[in-house]
Amino acid sequence: MNLHEYQGKILLKGFGVSVPLGIVAFSPEEAVDGARSIQQTTGLTKWAVKAQIHAGGRGKGGGVRIADTLEEVWIYADEIIGMQLVTPQTGPEGKKVRKVLVEQNIYYTGESDIREFYMSILLNRQTGRNMILYSPRGGMNIEEVAEKSPEALFTEEIDPVVGLQPFQARKIAFNLDLDGAAFKEMVTFILALYKAYIGVDASLFEINPVIKAADNKIYAADAKVVIDNNALFRHPEILDFRDFNEEDPNEVEASRYNLSYVKLSGNVGCMVNGAGLAMATMDIIKLSGGDPANFLDVGGSADSKRVEEAFRIILKDPNVKAILVNIFGGIVRCDLVATGVVDACKRIGEIHIPIIVRLQGTNAEEGKRIIDQSGLKVHSAILLREAAERVREVLS
Repeated sequence: MNLHEYQGKILLKGFGVSVPLGIVAFSPEEAVDGARSIQQTTGLTKWAVKAQIHAGGRGKGGGVRIADTLEEVWIYADEIIGMQLVTPQTGPEGKKVRKVLVEQNIYYTGESDIREFYMSILLNRQTGRNMILYSPRGGMNIEEVAEKSPEALFTEEIDPVVGLQPFQARKIAFNLDLDGAAFKEMVTFILALYKAYIGVDASLFEINPVIKAADNKIYAADAKVVIDNNALFRHPEILDFRDFNEEDPNEVEASRYNLSYVKLSGNVGCMVNGAGLAMATMDIIKLSGGDPANFLDVGGSADSKRVEEAFRIILKDPNVKAILVNIFGGIVRCDLVATGVVDACKRIGEIHIPIIVRLQGTNAEEGKRIIDQSGLKVHSAILLREAAERVREVLS
């Protein structure tokens, strides 16, 4: 689950990670009130006004502005709230901004002494260990650093038995070329950051930039936080952070019926039971000359109601030109799935695109008979090769 920057910083602060003082606002008036409150607390008279959407590159799209006066805070908040913000990560359609984060200025006095670093924590899938990826060149795309200056990119892997050790945090601070008070602050920052990563069951922390201020304090100037969905049952307080406005409406609807759905850009809808089979089905569609329009796993209890809702969600995508249902009958019986498909099609009404149903496993032959005798315009198959050929036929 993705979090907004302000939500991520709330979590970080709870684990002792130093973050700028900030207040979320839903209107220009609230933004000014927040800026005034920050000024009273810090004595600083400069603020950052940041759009809050689930996407990076906000500054490049005009979603981050620096205000020198309370009047500018109002102007920038008014411009940003309600805008359709387009960034390199949103696609050309962009995302509507509904709120902003007003933050204290951390680029205070002695700007020549300020430094920016990149730091992220994620799983190294090759080794099965968490790692800290960091660079002294923060504030820019890490992909660009990796391509043009790979020597400026460092990694530190963490043993899952003992966790992050202080000597590793000191090594990171040393590689960032810090010393004195800034060195000690960075060590404290890194240890707290990793504690937060483990504590909230995150799958990604990305802080770009991490700031060394003029007084040697270390701040998380930004915070991209992604929580492992499989661990949310342990964190109901984090689940409350979910912003349905930032998610695809079909994915939100699918979650209500315990369907695993991810929209893609292709032309063949997929309905499958099991994530591995879903991936194989998407491969088959590609080999057949099509392009998968979605990932949809109905799970092991593919009853009539769930099948119907899955059909409805797939059919909402105007790009879908055919639907491939690929069910392996292990726990679930193929004849029951076939009955569910037939009942769902009848309840939905006339479907104007081809449907290919491939059933294999328990009672597969009976399932095929039910499909063939239903009177519906549904193509049945038992072998995966047959399903691929059917997809090719209906797309040609």
